Amino acid sequence: MYSFSFLLLTVFLSIIVGNCEQENDFIVFTVATDETDGYKRFMRSAEVFDIPVEVLGMHEKWEGGNMNYRGGGHKVNLLRRALEPYKDNANMKVMFTDSYDVIFLGDADQIVNQFLELDSRLVFSAEVFCWPDEHLASQYPVTESPYKYLNSGGLIGYAKDLYELLDSRRLKNKDDDQLYYTNLFLDKGLREKYRMRLDHKAKIFQNINGAENDLKLDTDVRGSSLENILTGYKPLVLHGNGPRKLFLNSLGNYLAYTWDSINGCGACNGIEIKEKSLPVVQMSIFVTANTPFMNEFLEKVNNISYPKKKIHVFLYNNAKAHMKQLSKWVEENSESYSSFKQITPVSDIQEANARNLAIDHCVKKGCAYYFNVDSVAHLDNPEVLKLLIKADRGVIAPLLVRPYKAWSNFWGSINLDGFYARSFDYMDIVNRDKRGIWNVPYITHSYLVNATLLDKLKNVYTDPEGDPDMTFCKHLRNKGIFMFVDNHDDYGHLVDPESFNPGLVNPELYEVISNQRDWEQRYLHPNFSQSLQPDNVLLQPCPDVYWFPVVTPRFCKELIEIMEAFGKWSAGSNYDERLKGGYENVPTRDIHMNQVGLERQWLYILQQYIRPLQERVFLGYYHDPPNSLMNFVVRYKPDEQPSLRPHHDSSTYTINIALNRPKIDYTGGGCHFIRYNCSVTDTKVGWTLMHPGRLTHYHEGLRVTSGTRYIMISFVDP
Repeated sequence: MYSFSFLLLTVFLSIIVGNCEQENDFIVFTVATDETDGYKRFMRSAEVFDIPVEVLGMHEKWEGGNMNYRGGGHKVNLLRRALEPYKDNANMKVMFTDSYDVIFLGDADQIVNQFLELDSRLVFSAEVFCWPDEHLASQYPVTESPYKYLNSGGLIGYAKDLYELLDSRRLKNKDDDQLYYTNLFLDKGLREKYRMRLDHKAKIFQNINGAENDLKLDTDVRGSSLENILTGYKPLVLHGNGPRKLFLNSLGNYLAYTWDSINGCGACNGIEIKEKSLPVVQMSIFVTANTPFMNEFLEKVNNISYPKKKIHVFLYNNAKAHMKQLSKWVEENSESYSSFKQITPVSDIQEANARNLAIDHCVKKGCAYYFNVDSVAHLDNPEVLKLLIKADRGVIAPLLVRPYKAWSNFWGSINLDGFYARSFDYMDIVNRDKRGIWNVPYITHSYLVNATLLDKLKNVYTDPEGDPDMTFCKHLRNKGIFMFVDNHDDYGHLVDPESFNPGLVNPELYEVISNQRDWEQRYLHPNFSQSLQPDNVLLQPCPDVYWFPVVTPRFCKELIEIMEAFGKWSAGSNYDERLKGGYENVPTRDIHMNQVGLERQWLYILQQYIRPLQERVFLGYYHDPPNSLMNFVVRYKPDEQPSLRPHHDSSTYTINIALNRPKIDYTGGGCHFIRYNCSVTDTKVGWTLMHPGRLTHYHEGLRVTSGTRYIMISFVDP
């Protein structure tokens, strides 16, 4: 019994020792002199797959030259020195990879097993381009694979062999590492001695440049994975070599358990922040053009849930039309915030210079974060600032989209000229079908920058030939600083300033097409949607006359102001030069919507809001879009035109919106339906009467005895 137990113990210990030896016979070396975002991503993937990594050169001066052209010999020399303790170990397996543009896709056992299957002493990664000397292409061994040429970003082999090889030929730190390895590989004697080969089928290493169309990303319930559909293998080390680092960033949003279709974002935990120790932030507000719904924008800025005494405000305004509005806001709020710095149009400072000044100001104030907010960015979520800080990224933007459109504050990809290109997942992110934090090449309008990066952003916006935001993002890309867009939560939206004309009276009222959501918030009656509910009992003050809340009192007030500012009320005679034929059968004192530039907007209102109401009450009648040639505001006054004689409307149905208050703004008035001997006199501001036209609803406008009554009329589908 004792001997049997001793035997079991011996076997158990041998298994443990064997496992320990197996765990310790593989190591990955990489070179990184700075903890860049790419390095952090690399190390995260190593941690996810439990891969042992030894980092060489951290916080040392990089002496390998400009890696955008030739260089990198410093990496080889660091690796050779790191291998010295293992130079006699013929069993130790060693991998070297770059770090800033590399992601692990599998664990150590998978890597070692694939290496052993290749039956080689030393394997280099392969790519489709012969670089840096294309004249060497003819010297490579023949292969049917498109991955014909050596790439120095990844290699794996036995420590003893690799050390001997690197020690056999020395190079300077600024020499090109890829050319160095290429010459070693093309030396047939060395190639045979060390049984060197290239990973032609991307069993271990996948270089992206030139192979984009060979790669298939799968995001299913098992997690995200990458397959080379040309070779049929799933690579274990992904390298964004050459100009394909941005494509690597897109793929990196999913790989190494960063995102999957079941659990969503696997790298969105962020950091915890405590209310009592929230960091100091500079909120830089930029008004670079005339912007609609400015009051709402400023209100949302004030509503950000963050201690105002921990916010320094930098306000830049380059739009003269907003000077009075913004000055009032500053006056009302300057004491609430920690400090206020304002630049007005009088200063004549260009936008790019102002943005540079804002960064300098943040540094002087000792801020922990720089928070950029352009006036087109409506931050509807008061928690936005805290949530962005918690996300713990160097540069991060909240996803903001123009409602009902695909226009957003980020680009999923860029073309070779640095302009917008549609990424494979852009619409998924914009529509929030996929939620998470996404590495993207361009952000704008609203973003948070960790102040530790600000020393790298001095005068970053200044480029006389470029847009400030494009210059900013290009600089970040060149510095290897990742930009992220966060759609994990709903943060807000963008307004569209393109058609906004501040020279109009009440210009936001014209924005129903360009900025429908904001228009609705301000002008659509809050109870409008109730009338569309199937179980809602509709008001019917007279037979087949329906009553709905449609627009707000503010809409009505502003429409009256537009009409009175225009001031060209018709004479109320039968002759009307505005009409085809010049004759009006039942004339009123009115102004047509097309006279004040509101015809197109009003027809859109009819389609979006009036038509659904009509379809609910007049069953079986559908006409989309509704057609209306007569859309006008009528004014009734005792000394002008106090009433309107009995008549039929030349319409399929008519809408009549009360624009001001009976018994307050005027007395008398109302609509009398003669056939039914039914009158509607206590009209409600913003509510519309809807009734059939033509033969059934013969009606008249009752006399106004004092004040002025205003109504909005449309003859729909004449």
